[in-house]
Amino acid sequence: MRSAHRLMLHEVRVFGSLLLWVGRRRQGVDGGREFGYARGQGATLLGLAFVCVVETVGVSLMLRDWPTAHDVMLVLDVYTVLLVLGLHAAGVVRPHVLTGDTLRVRYGAHVDVRIPLAAIRAVRRETRMTHERAEGELDLVVGSQTSVTIELDEPVGYSTLLGRRRDVRVVRLYADEPAALMGALTRG
Repeated sequence: MRSAHRLMLHEVRVFGSLLLWVGRRRQGVDGGREFGYARGQGATLLGLAFVCVVETVGVSLMLRDWPTAHDVMLVLDVYTVLLVLGLHAAGVVRPHVLTGDTLRVRYGAHVDVRIPLAAIRAVRRETRMTHERAEGELDLVVGSQTSVTIELDEPVGYSTLLGRRRDVRVVRLYADEPAALMGALTRG
């Protein structure tokens, strides 16, 4: 039951991201320096949304003689299109944020890790296309790749989508402008 509740909260955040996106607002930036990552997945998600719209029209035409099935599928298809757009919007309105003492690493509406700058041991530009799961590592993959690796002196904890607590010592993430992020972190 708790997992279902957390999934519902995630969807509320995703749909709320649509409103922020339309209003050209950001969530949780609070005067920090923003580092986006949504460009790496924008074309894919917007292409998927287009395919969903085409599918909606096709199914609507196929079911035009069955009004109940037509209405049910139309609701599901519109929901799917909005969900896909919301996933992209969540990446746009929730960028990585660097403040005076913390790097806030995010991925859409479901990953939000606050890393104290004092805990960062090393930062390097490292483009990776393959990511195997490993204990103590967090890979925030965008478009099948990461571009920055952050090693920590001490583990940093965060909650997964379903509420499990995880500690990580290595964070790999994607940034639209990895050199700018690395420069800001090494100066910080």
